Amino acid sequence: MRIALCQINTTVGDLAGNVERVLEDARRAAAAGADLAVFPELCVTGYPPQDLLDRPSFLDDTDEAVRYLARHAPEGLSLLVGAPVRNDSPVGKRLYNQALLLEGGEVRDAISKTLLPTYDVFDEYRYFEPCPDRRVLEVGGLRLGLHICEDMWNNEEQVPYHLYSANPIDELAAIGIDLFVNISASPYAVGKPIERRELIRESCREHGVPFVYVNAVGANTELVFDGGSQVQSAEGGVLWHSDLFREDFFVWDTEAPGTPIEVAPEGDPATATAEIHDALVLGVRDYVEKTGDGVFDKALIGLSGGIDSAVTCAIAVAALGADRVVGVTMPSEYSSSGSVDDSRTLAENLGIEFHEVPIATAVGSFEEMLAPMFEGTEDGVAEENIQARSRGVTLMAISNKFSHLLLTTGNKSEMAVGYATLYGDMSGGLAVLSDVLKMEVYRVAEYINRLAGRDVIPRDTITKPPSAELRPGQVDSDSLPPYDVLDAILARYVEEHRSPAAIAAETGFDLQVVERIAQMVDRNEYKRRQAAPGLRISSKAFGSGRRVPIVMQRTSVDGTVLEAAPAAATVDV
Repeated sequence: MRIALCQINTTVGDLAGNVERVLEDARRAAAAGADLAVFPELCVTGYPPQDLLDRPSFLDDTDEAVRYLARHAPEGLSLLVGAPVRNDSPVGKRLYNQALLLEGGEVRDAISKTLLPTYDVFDEYRYFEPCPDRRVLEVGGLRLGLHICEDMWNNEEQVPYHLYSANPIDELAAIGIDLFVNISASPYAVGKPIERRELIRESCREHGVPFVYVNAVGANTELVFDGGSQVQSAEGGVLWHSDLFREDFFVWDTEAPGTPIEVAPEGDPATATAEIHDALVLGVRDYVEKTGDGVFDKALIGLSGGIDSAVTCAIAVAALGADRVVGVTMPSEYSSSGSVDDSRTLAENLGIEFHEVPIATAVGSFEEMLAPMFEGTEDGVAEENIQARSRGVTLMAISNKFSHLLLTTGNKSEMAVGYATLYGDMSGGLAVLSDVLKMEVYRVAEYINRLAGRDVIPRDTITKPPSAELRPGQVDSDSLPPYDVLDAILARYVEEHRSPAAIAAETGFDLQVVERIAQMVDRNEYKRRQAAPGLRISSKAFGSGRRVPIVMQRTSVDGTVLEAAPAAATVDV
């Protein structure tokens, strides 16, 4: 049998566009002589549809979209597509997450998803009823072990923890199958492409069965899907692997499977940096394009001369083109001439529209207005943040006036410890770097320059000490540890859920420093709840996948404070 792997980019809710995208690849598959075309999980609705699934009219329209697909599929070609389908039983959740077999103008069969993730960004059990048992799907004389995304992730030999009692892979193999087929909407995180590949490889080797894997590609709000569709032999050799972060298409013949190909080695830091760059570019592009025609015509970035705004700007240009990016530098009395010059040089290197809008007048007006109330107090954070908020007002005014999407530039390290200003530099519609630690931002900057073959991001921007430039001589290290130390702490505390004591013991860092950073992370949750949605590239990003109380105080039974005191909403750094 000839099987077409169709790695497509769909948009949540765009039933007409998604159906046409499926039919486009179905026609391509038929022209290539395929017998079966396989598409990603929930490709009819886009993933994740979230509470659209609570709307009866949306479900009615989805049902009609599936029927339309069945009627208009090329004659003689079978399709496997993903869609939500109503549960007719009075027992259980209202819907199933299904893989539908379309043949002869109708839905001939369906397999429901068994393992419904409810961790991190996933909340599928909110909507779907799990499939209680496993069965084989017969297509073209082959016995297919068809399953959906998470169903392959409970292999006890590979996954270090078990979330579910069922193991669909083992159960399907025990029934007796010729081929595993998995349709997925599995979002990207650093290391995930290799983790998937190795998981599939071990399943093939364990059961002696080849594996076809088709994943979604594209971005929907904060989630970026990398694709990574592939075919592996019964011995676990990779016979074909898609490109990452773009649509792809391949026809595989079960009768002429081919020979294994070379694949990227595990754990290469340069590969990870390139993937992060490509994920962010795709995330920005799809956020702008999928919000609809005429909503945002250009991206807007406040350029400080620093590394974060420079990388954000370069990513926006890669995503949208230089003609659709606007940079604005907003010097205050504390801005160095080098920062303004570096911003201008960056704009010239990228070929974008550039404006300089000084904020001294606005800052002076606020200071004059507040002088009677602030009389007799020392200058401090409040006065510094008047500058940041003047910039936020300026950028939002430009955004409103010209329908530009304002991109925020804060990185994960800064967002973690609250080194960002509410209604100032946190203003915007999409946080491009909010899941990228500071040291990785530098690596992405170097990658951008290597890709261009020249210093698109000025060398001074990369080498000068990071600074918010809100007071004379200010640098980030005045109030934070060096970023290599800070990032090491944050990776363990935020992404690995380690305690401060465990982090200090493992790294040798001073326990008081680690505890202070952990407290800063917890106290600034209230800020992050008000932040723009951020593109997710790690296993634990700030946003919908990390749910931490804003008001909390961790104490032991003897009253000792273990971690953070309640968030202080009046404190802002």
